Amino acid sequence: MAVVTAMETYFYFSPAGEVLHVVAYTVLCVLAWWAAFKLHRRGERLPWVLVALCVTLWFAGDAWELFEVHVFGGTPAVGLADAFWLGGYPLLASSLALMARRRAPGRLRGAVVDALTLTVAAGAVSWQFIMKPLAEGFTVAQSAVPLLYPFADVVLLSGALVVALSPGRRTAPTRLVLAGAVWFLAMDLGWNVLPLFLPEDVYGRLGAAMILGNALVVAAGLHPARNELTNPGVAAGTLHPGRIFFLAVALMTAPLLTLISDDKITAVVASAACAMLVIVRFAAAVREQERAQAQLAYQARCDPLTGLANRSVLGDRLARAVPAPDAPVAVLYLDLDGFKEINDRYGHAAGDAVLRTVAGRLSQAVREQDLVARLGGDEFVLLCPGVTAEEAARLAERLISDVAWPVPFEGRYLTVGASIGVATRMSRADEGLLRIADAAMYEAKRLGRGRYVLS
Repeated sequence: MAVVTAMETYFYFSPAGEVLHVVAYTVLCVLAWWAAFKLHRRGERLPWVLVALCVTLWFAGDAWELFEVHVFGGTPAVGLADAFWLGGYPLLASSLALMARRRAPGRLRGAVVDALTLTVAAGAVSWQFIMKPLAEGFTVAQSAVPLLYPFADVVLLSGALVVALSPGRRTAPTRLVLAGAVWFLAMDLGWNVLPLFLPEDVYGRLGAAMILGNALVVAAGLHPARNELTNPGVAAGTLHPGRIFFLAVALMTAPLLTLISDDKITAVVASAACAMLVIVRFAAAVREQERAQAQLAYQARCDPLTGLANRSVLGDRLARAVPAPDAPVAVLYLDLDGFKEINDRYGHAAGDAVLRTVAGRLSQAVREQDLVARLGGDEFVLLCPGVTAEEAARLAERLISDVAWPVPFEGRYLTVGASIGVATRMSRADEGLLRIADAAMYEAKRLGRGRYVLS
């Protein structure tokens, strides 16, 4: 298609160029629709159907323009072809937005805010240097359609930025789509800038070059790794330096416009919009950081399966469990009986269900100020400040009864027992108390399981 584009650009104002243009565009349309309905599953088709519609509309605009030239001898300044061309931009932008949404479900907030920041800055520049000059000296009706093209470019830019900034892989298909979008934007920019410097027989050849952008986007839909654009991807762990650079440029653009632009209102509005978006992004980043820190703190102190405290938290609490020298403290070391048999017979899912149920029962059996921890495997520890030996013994009896209740799992009932070692002390609790309770638990197992031993 690059070779075809070069040939078509050279022969653009000749019958050979027109024939080549029609043939190439027809092939692209067929490939676009074939890719949408043959290469993509039903749930993934919509973005590619929108791409095919976009390519077809742009081809229809070119075909109608050729029809007008050969039948009516020329084309009006604004006509039906503009409706076809303008109709393709929102379709392509919507396709890009759908791709971004599907490749990063629920994780697009940062990308959308960053894309809007860059789009506002680009829109302000486009208004100052492209849209506003197009509108000067014309009525609203005369300038409405020409103004829609740079506006459509801004819409397309926003869709491309959301894809570029969204999480996920960025191999050949993603690069092809983004290259196509950038190509369209570059061609449209050339249509607005080159007439100031070049004659029409030179800049008019950009109409042939537009087809390469279509080829790039259609090639993405034909690529073997095309599903990366519509399947959930993995979020990047760090913010790319290039993203920070372009956001900084966007933030500087609006204030600079206030210095060089006569249209102060537009520059101020763009500056305010960028500032608000930065505040939103900053607030979201702070909340995300807080959630990440809370998650790390939770993972550092809690067992991931049961949600109980882990050994680290237990050690901290043991070190400060006794508020006064003569205050009692009890440690109950609990090991499940028959848990290995359940794991071996029914699998780890059944074992996990038992552990979660037992953890819930232990938590319900103690007071709010007590601590229930899982040390690993099927071992649990209960730290109960202010509990005497007699009260700890009664608690152990209750726990043996509670743990023995059957656990429902996939239509069957699983049963485990508990061997408990109880250690109490009237002085400061430490790791030694935990070892004493551990030894008492093994004594309970030696005596026949399903019982407690008070050390």
